[in-house]
Amino acid sequence: MSAPVRAPSPAPAGRLAVCAPLRIEARAARRGLAGHGLASQGEVLRTGYGARKSAAAAQRLRRYQADAVAVTGTCGGLAAGLVPGDLIVATEVAGPDGTVVRCPSAPVLAGQLRRAGLRVHEGRIATRASMFDAAERTAAAAAGAIAVDMESSFLLAGAAGRPAAVVRAVSDMADRPLLRPGVVTGGIAALRSLRQAGPALAAWAAAAGPRQVLLAGPRSFCAGVERAIQIVERVLEDGPDAPVYVRKQIVHNTHVVSGLEQRGAVFVDELSEVPDGATVVFSAHGVSPAVRAEAGRRGLATIDATCPLVAKVHTEARRFSGDGYTVVFIGHAGHEEVEGTLGEAPEAMVLVQNLADVAALDPADPDKVAYLMQTTLAADEAAEIVDALRRRFPGIRGPGSDDICYATTNRQLAVRAIAAESDVVLVAGSANSSNSRRLVETAERAGTPAYLIDNTGDIELGWLTGASAVGITAGASAPPEAVSQIVAALEGLGRVEVGERVLTTESIKFSLPKEVRPA
Repeated sequence: MSAPVRAPSPAPAGRLAVCAPLRIEARAARRGLAGHGLASQGEVLRTGYGARKSAAAAQRLRRYQADAVAVTGTCGGLAAGLVPGDLIVATEVAGPDGTVVRCPSAPVLAGQLRRAGLRVHEGRIATRASMFDAAERTAAAAAGAIAVDMESSFLLAGAAGRPAAVVRAVSDMADRPLLRPGVVTGGIAALRSLRQAGPALAAWAAAAGPRQVLLAGPRSFCAGVERAIQIVERVLEDGPDAPVYVRKQIVHNTHVVSGLEQRGAVFVDELSEVPDGATVVFSAHGVSPAVRAEAGRRGLATIDATCPLVAKVHTEARRFSGDGYTVVFIGHAGHEEVEGTLGEAPEAMVLVQNLADVAALDPADPDKVAYLMQTTLAADEAAEIVDALRRRFPGIRGPGSDDICYATTNRQLAVRAIAAESDVVLVAGSANSSNSRRLVETAERAGTPAYLIDNTGDIELGWLTGASAVGITAGASAPPEAVSQIVAALEGLGRVEVGERVLTTESIKFSLPKEVRPA
């Protein structure tokens, strides 16, 4: 484990320099800041129209006392679906000389603008030294640009290593180009959007600055999740020409599911949506015997991706119920793992979610009570419920080994470690991921604000304002690249020093079911 860092100290709010080429664009930007009482946080600089004036302004901007630089103004839209007034947040800006400047914090700024109710698109902006004609617009679009302008690339040179962002409002489209230089044909809608973008730009600058990033270890995929994803991938690679169906989300992560859908997997909620005789994969969360029986009656070719640790709990449920015990299952109602486990012995099992449920228990034989747990619970919360059960039923029996899986426990211990050194903790994971939500709760119980984010666009800039140390982890169902994307976005807000707190290294691997094992 790495040596601890110094105690976090508040980071100063960044002062913003907003560069706007035209007088009317600068006026809109000023009104956007002043109208929300933010004028003291930034200054709007009218930089002039076109390449020559922008290059000269960039030289002056290098000497300007500002912590962050934003380029704003109007632009020409290239992508289908754009309309005047739409905002383009540049992920990168391509210059006329072929240089490309990336804007890593674009997803965070775009998310802030969307939450303000604005129509926002992220993508490449192409800058030229002269007006774009139809052929040049076509070429820029073919190279991946969604908008064009004549200043952004030149002005970004003046940022000189400071956090930089580009937000342009669409004023004209390829089928309705500018009538002549300096005339904003879609002006009213574009200028209104520039004005409304002011608070988000001020929040972006306030969140800018150097910071420490602490990565929890372990984080992201566990062995059960890797196995489930690999099963679907193998079936898609080697399976029949007909569609491959997956009952429920294979794991609770929107990015994983979307990626497998793009490769041809069809996700359904119930087996009734699967044609007779088709191939269906059961998700990592497990299914009840009733679901298996239905699949058998309909002649479905089934492949079981249930996590082996979930399957262990199913086995314990059958064992205890077969011995005549009332089985108390500690878990969250509605979760697929809970539904599958309760289905193993519905007549003998009862769900307990909190201490009130414990107090309300009325088993047929108080001397024959056992308990089991959902594998993704928060360990300390579950322990509180178990203590209450033991007080009510001193002879209660439990599982032979912990039901909460090793990966859940490891990630909770790791997030608690980074929470102690962080001003805020960001947890990568989808909203329906139980283990990811428990990581947020674990950090909060350690006294640190924590937030669950599915995309970098979910990061609210206010969370980062004054935060000089940011902890990052990912739920067991979140892909590793989710953490890399968060770090990249933070690097767009200022210099980042990345450290890692590794409490343990996981080496567990689960074998694949026989249906998809290599020959």
